[in-house]
Amino acid sequence: MRIIAELPHPDFKISILSMNNKFIVKIEQGALEQSYKIPEMDLTDGVNSVFELLDEEFLKKVSTRFIDMRNDYKDAYFRYNY
Repeated sequence: MRIIAELPHPDFKISILSMNNKFIVKIEQGALEQSYKIPEMDLTDGVNSVFELLDEEFLKKVSTRFIDMRNDYKDAYFRYNY
């Protein structure tokens, strides 16, 4: 697995990796991570097509999902500890 690109973003760390004929988009925020595996054969323009997938609407949903993930973790943590 190797990193082929990193995209600047104010809220996340976005890395694009290549492994086994797939692009892996890894989006991190603090201790949380989301990853998406995209077969290279599904994309017409290689890594440039990955950049096109990461549009504003997609990243808004990623942000919302991070909020949900954080809330789920906090809920589980408090159930376990209290």
